[in-house]
Amino acid sequence: MKLMITTAALALLAVPASAGAQVYGQYGTNGPQAQGPIQPSNSQQQATAKTTDGKKIKLSGKAQKAIVDLQNAVNKADYASLPQKLAAAKAVASTADDKYAIGQLQLKAALAQKDDAAMASAIDTIATSGFIDAATGSKLYASLGTTLYNAKQFAPAADAFQKAATLDPNNVEVYSLLGEAKFAQGQKAEAASDFQRALQLQTASGQKPNADLIKRAVSVAYEARSPLAIQLGREWIAAYPSPESWRNAIAIYRNMNHPDVEGTLDLLRLMQATGALTTAGDYALFAEASSDQMNYNEAQAVIDAGIAAKLVDPASARFKDIVSGLKNKQKATAADLEAAVKMSPSTTNLLRIGDRYYGMGNYSKAAEIYKQVLAKPDADKELANLHLGFALARAGDKAGATAALNAVTGQRADIAKYWMVYVQQHA
Repeated sequence: MKLMITTAALALLAVPASAGAQVYGQYGTNGPQAQGPIQPSNSQQQATAKTTDGKKIKLSGKAQKAIVDLQNAVNKADYASLPQKLAAAKAVASTADDKYAIGQLQLKAALAQKDDAAMASAIDTIATSGFIDAATGSKLYASLGTTLYNAKQFAPAADAFQKAATLDPNNVEVYSLLGEAKFAQGQKAEAASDFQRALQLQTASGQKPNADLIKRAVSVAYEARSPLAIQLGREWIAAYPSPESWRNAIAIYRNMNHPDVEGTLDLLRLMQATGALTTAGDYALFAEASSDQMNYNEAQAVIDAGIAAKLVDPASARFKDIVSGLKNKQKATAADLEAAVKMSPSTTNLLRIGDRYYGMGNYSKAAEIYKQVLAKPDADKELANLHLGFALARAGDKAGATAALNAVTGQRADIAKYWMVYVQQHA
């Protein structure tokens, strides 16, 4: 993978060393620009030059001779004498202008020799000179990091990107590049964290998270089996809800957490609500899980929906037994459920009555039953609040659903958070 920097100014390190005898290229929209060479002066006058944006560079009287000597060596490609002249110039440099000028000469020599290590040293000199601001220094390091990355020097590239991020901690692009450099070194969890930081910066600035970046972040976090994959998956469906994103985000959660049958069924109900049941396998799993809880109304409704979507072939080997089995199962009616409630069922059975109302599409009645469950002293409040939350969500009660889902703690809290995204989008 080859990195590209979108900011035009980051072409700095791509400028060939033969760009001319002039040496002081300031960061501009087209990379460094040719500058007038520094000329020697008498001791009463400072040598000067200008950057491309008109900013004057004034060398100190103490350092100008050594810097001009260094310039002459660079312009003549006298690289044998360069270390000595560079050391001499640095020894007498005392101002930001002096240090910046030396760094630019170092950079020109490094580019001419295609010496990445020297290039990195030159960028350090320029960035720490005090002559340029932090944002410009960040761009320099980002450009350096890109050059190193494309040369497959991933560790030094990551170091450069980290320096860029330190100088400009709000730079979205830098964190994305840092993530790629870490990923190339096999540091997938760390890369996912950097991608997440880039996404957070986009959101904080009022931008919608970049679609490609968020999918990249989810993919890398999942490869690393990082817990961030679950959080990033929710951010993906929040920013880009679609049957595909919902299905993949839920699949990531299921693959990483292996929820019990109850949790699996609640996630399948969410997939149904978001249109994310897109394969025959989804419908088969849903129908089987509902049947396991003897919620035959829901199982039958799922099979009927799959047939209508032309994803379920009732005569196929996969569904023949499911369809046949459901034909022989007694389906509850509303009257049956009303009678069951009056018989003072156990708390668990009362919850299942609520589930049957839900499977029949009577979400308001299901919510009423779940509230009765919550009033029981032996209720599984996590489960009851979760079911109450999604029943109210399907009934269109956003406030009620939000309150119930926020009350879910423990092992079902993550499932509640996925349902909460749905609430924000639909209820």
